[in-house]
Amino acid sequence: MPPRKQWVFSPGSGGVPIKEAVRRRTEQRIRRYAEPHFAGRHTRLDVRFRGHFCYIDAYTEPEPLGPNWPRPGSPETREQMMERLRNTPTHLCRLRYFGREDHWGFAFYKYATSATSYRYTPPASSSARRRKRSIRQPMSTSDEL
Repeated sequence: MPPRKQWVFSPGSGGVPIKEAVRRRTEQRIRRYAEPHFAGRHTRLDVRFRGHFCYIDAYTEPEPLGPNWPRPGSPETREQMMERLRNTPTHLCRLRYFGREDHWGFAFYKYATSATSYRYTPPASSSARRRKRSIRQPMSTSDEL
């Protein structure tokens, strides 16, 4: 008998457009959480929605420039550079909406590759935990290599 095809949830694909009411509640929830937990780490948060995505960016006050700034021949003044740095966001993450407010995909922004990395932690029901326990099997070292 051929193997049965099985549907697998992929947090990196799919999603449904986010309705306006869900957008408002989501933004309020993000800001309510960020205020006490990240106070002083950012000057402002930017929560944007596009299609089935919610993007979260933070803006910070830049470190003071050293005495050698601006460098000779630099096209911008010290004040222009500080203003540019203040208005450059730090991309934090992207949420993907799947139609339920308690069911989102999460991807954090990786600056090393300028891409997003997906992370998904589904809410585990008791039946899912039982299934997971039942499929674990001891590993045999004699057959592995």
